[in-house]
Amino acid sequence: MLSGLQLFVARRLLLLGPMLLGITLLSFVLSNAVPADPVTANLGEQAAADPQIVAAFRHEWGLDRPLPEQYGIYLWNLLHGNLGLSISTRQPVLLDLQQRFPATIELAIAAMTLSVLVGIPLGVLSAVRRDSLLDQLTRVASLVGVSMPVFWLGLVALLVFYARLGWAPAPGRLSATLSTPPAVTGFLVLDALLAGRPDAALDTLHHLVLPAVVLSTYNLGVLARLMRGSTLDVLGEDYVRTARAKGLDERAVTLRHAARNALIPVVTVIGLSFGRLLSGAVIIESVFAWPGLGLYAFRSATSLDFPAIMGVGMVIATVYVAANLLVDVAYAFIDPRIQVGA
Repeated sequence: MLSGLQLFVARRLLLLGPMLLGITLLSFVLSNAVPADPVTANLGEQAAADPQIVAAFRHEWGLDRPLPEQYGIYLWNLLHGNLGLSISTRQPVLLDLQQRFPATIELAIAAMTLSVLVGIPLGVLSAVRRDSLLDQLTRVASLVGVSMPVFWLGLVALLVFYARLGWAPAPGRLSATLSTPPAVTGFLVLDALLAGRPDAALDTLHHLVLPAVVLSTYNLGVLARLMRGSTLDVLGEDYVRTARAKGLDERAVTLRHAARNALIPVVTVIGLSFGRLLSGAVIIESVFAWPGLGLYAFRSATSLDFPAIMGVGMVIATVYVAANLLVDVAYAFIDPRIQVGA
């Protein structure tokens, strides 16, 4: 007999199939609605002017077939685990995704870790010390973080910390003077440690810091502001006043009674933010030459590489759904009053 939580997880997993089907349809329609020709984007001007070369290119990539037939062929191949060939790299899209996915996850996890470890404590402290200098600085900093365009912030960070101060390394994932460790997991820090290369692991972490900080600014600002507001609401609840009246230490009241309950709406935003980090990585990876899904998506979009665009869309959508599923399940552990799937 399945529990309520297991039924809830099973229902969400069953919805994954129709959702991915919708993502493929939406990606296909939008990709083909773009007023540009993949032939022109992938062939040079001289080759694009030759009708025979253009016809051969369209036939090779199936672009000379009706759109419904193209979509049907894509779905049939997808059912057999084949995401097609990338027009840009001439490799299977699945292989391209496998090679680039760990780099993006590495960057997104680092950015999310920074956002949570800094944003949530800052929000709690700001609420506890309301209207103090710390509260004012937190509110201003979070507002700046939310308002600042991430591409502009990335360019400014590169100019200041790399070009001017020399504190940050050049864009990329690893210095050119170091050889890449053998790929085992795809996560460069972990692969370097497994290969007994602490120099490569430290160099990768050094390269990771600046893009992760820039990518985390928006989420950090959102989490700090949300945690502050949520904590202020909870601090005014009767059970918090009762805990104080019982003589509990103020730190225990804040951490054990207020912060834990204030986390519930924040956890929802964390799940949504992780998906947003993946989409935001398109800009950050392009600015910092980070060889992940974002840079792959950017290059695929500029060359109208339809199979690659649809592959990236499915990966991001799947991660987004998985992150939100984990958040829903986490509710049951944060607040026992909430029964997931009931």
